[in-house]
Amino acid sequence: MITANAYHVPVLLKESVDGLDIQPDGVYVDVTFGGGGHSKEILSRLGKKGHLYSFDQDADAESNIVADERFTFVRSNFRYLTNWMRYYGVERINGLLGDLGVSSHHFDDETRGFSFRFDAPLDMRMNKRAGQTAADILNNYPEEQLADVFYLYGEMKNARRLAKAIVDSRKERAIQTTADLGASIEPLMRSDREKKDLARIYQALRIEVNHEMDALRDMLKGATQLLGDGGRLSVITYHSLEDRIVKNVMKAGNAEGHVEQDFYGRISSPYRLVNKVTVPTDEEQQQNPRSRSAKLRIAEKI
Repeated sequence: MITANAYHVPVLLKESVDGLDIQPDGVYVDVTFGGGGHSKEILSRLGKKGHLYSFDQDADAESNIVADERFTFVRSNFRYLTNWMRYYGVERINGLLGDLGVSSHHFDDETRGFSFRFDAPLDMRMNKRAGQTAADILNNYPEEQLADVFYLYGEMKNARRLAKAIVDSRKERAIQTTADLGASIEPLMRSDREKKDLARIYQALRIEVNHEMDALRDMLKGATQLLGDGGRLSVITYHSLEDRIVKNVMKAGNAEGHVEQDFYGRISSPYRLVNKVTVPTDEEQQQNPRSRSAKLRIAEKI
């Protein structure tokens, strides 16, 4: 069995759960269960009548399920938040926590293709039971669509050149592994930026495979509908794309950041910002390198 600590080290654990302002008898949702670190902390603060629903679409996460009658595990993508809460008869929640991005477990699993550190099949699916893999995308997307993925989700300035190199390479041989991908784009990699650029390329593919931005928008829209007055939204982000969406929802009430104002010019939003941005301490960043790009945003439903 994979232990929670081995599976994933929770980032900003105390700060993110403190941000929920836990009510002992409240109903809470952890949309990114993973190793169960945040969920266990939430449960430790709940009373006998409180309840926690935790989402994870990765079957590996089930190894960390908590044996507690106040806990319900939902094996699903968090974009279906409202559907599942309706299924369980939950009309209002007191708080929702999300630790976005990829868990350390996924990066360290040599078989899943999330990291360029290992030669592995290019899968990258969070849910291994459905959907197309990164290899499917690399081998089947038209050149222009591939370039869009690298530009939009990896913010790569040489997105078109990357796409052309991949299309040229797959004409000779299908790109099936991380090594195949590395060989196809090697001429475009600068030694002083190689790791950073590879990380962006892998991020772009992972986001496309898992439809992460669409899922995040759907989840945050659902959270806004479900949170009762005074309910808290506590979200940890790791890159600018997801952080921008979270910030827009908390400030303007929508993912696009379209601001509505009343007659007096006051911004109309369903949320009140609780903090500016919280980042991990130097000590946490040293102990857990994954936390270095983390940002915690907290908002309260009004």
